[in-house]
Amino acid sequence: MKLSKAISRKIMNICAEKDITPNKLANICCLTQSTIQNLITEKSHNPKLLTIIRLCEGLNISMKDFFDDELFSKIEREDL
Repeated sequence: MKLSKAISRKIMNICAEKDITPNKLANICCLTQSTIQNLITEKSHNPKLLTIIRLCEGLNISMKDFFDDELFSKIEREDL
């Protein structure tokens, strides 16, 4: 699975678990709605680490918790 797809699925899973919309997630995490939308639609192939940090801080989870998911077990490179 490509990293962009894994991140997209993780964000959608988090939104479902917390019963929030992607727009609400953007507000909580101090990110623009377009940033979240680009992550969800996989337009962002190489998101900045700062974006993931803001997601984690807004959700009160660690980066370990974010990436500790089967989705990230076999990531394919985006640049190949």
